[in-house]
Amino acid sequence: MRRLGPEETSGLTTLVVCLAIVVPVPFVADPDRMLVPLLAWVLLAAAWFATTVVTVLGPPRTRRTLAALAAQTLLAGALVVTVPGIGWLPILLVFGAAVSTYVAPVGATVAVIAVNTGSLLLSYLLVPGEVRAFEILLSLGLYLLLQVASAAISVALQREQRMRAELTVAHTELAAAAVLGEEATRASERLRISRELHDLIGHQLTVLTLELESAAHLPGERGAAHVERARTVARELLGDVRATVGELRRRAPDLRDALDAVAAAVPSPRVEVHVADDVVADEEQTAALVRVTQEVVTNAVRHAEMATVLRIEVAADDDGALTLVARDDGLTSGPVRIGHGLAGIVERAEALGGGATFDASAGFTVRARLAARVAS
Repeated sequence: MRRLGPEETSGLTTLVVCLAIVVPVPFVADPDRMLVPLLAWVLLAAAWFATTVVTVLGPPRTRRTLAALAAQTLLAGALVVTVPGIGWLPILLVFGAAVSTYVAPVGATVAVIAVNTGSLLLSYLLVPGEVRAFEILLSLGLYLLLQVASAAISVALQREQRMRAELTVAHTELAAAAVLGEEATRASERLRISRELHDLIGHQLTVLTLELESAAHLPGERGAAHVERARTVARELLGDVRATVGELRRRAPDLRDALDAVAAAVPSPRVEVHVADDVVADEEQTAALVRVTQEVVTNAVRHAEMATVLRIEVAADDDGALTLVARDDGLTSGPVRIGHGLAGIVERAEALGGGATFDASAGFTVRARLAARVAS
């Protein structure tokens, strides 16, 4: 079950407050003062709620969401105008101004505030009896300030959220760079040690083998038997040294530790990494999977709406190929658009003989495959 974050919880709480404002109106409003029949007003309220839900849950700045915002703004104004004198209903207008900052550009928010203020002015003018101009201006000014303040606070919160996302992305990039930098240092050290082993021990063992080969041709059966055993040991030792040198050159860092280091840099969404026990990755494959993981995490931080968990699994196929599958539980909308990050995943996978695919049908899923390495 998806866990709601602070922003989603606060939004739902505000919506519940608005419902608590709307629901009692039919029971407390004077039917003689309502400009429309009670049933019509209830239908307007239901339509307002429906368009509000579409606005809040819809993807930002799409035609559907902007149309829902426009309808929600007009319906909120109609609710206020058709029941003049209900003091708490204008809070719906404040809520609409705040919501508009999440789904529309700044210009649209200004238009929403202007329409709301006009609706509020009309509702005051329709109040039966004499209403002083000073009271109207005072109320209009108060609700105008509330709308501007709520919109400004919402914009500030969104800016802070973007800054946190960029900071998380920077930490992820730094963690990936640190992992690869440490591995580059270890690879250089392994290469230096392997060369020294080969130059020092390997050369001496080669000479020993040649000396024993010469001694084997000397007379004496007992001496020849000992020499033969010594020659066998020397050959085995030489083979072990060469195998050790080759292993030092091929050995990659622990893939699980490398991916865990990248995941640890992300506070939200929570990144869960699972690497199968039979996965064996060389240095080049490990570097590619670290970079793919970095891009996957960056994409989730920047684009996964309401995502709480990102699961990354690495497994080995029967033919020795490695497959990384990353899936978040965020909201998705529309077809996948291949940006620089996703294109980088495809390029890294194809460079190692594999490929990558993306799916946004339920959350966002990345599947990258690296071809099996041919042993040298």
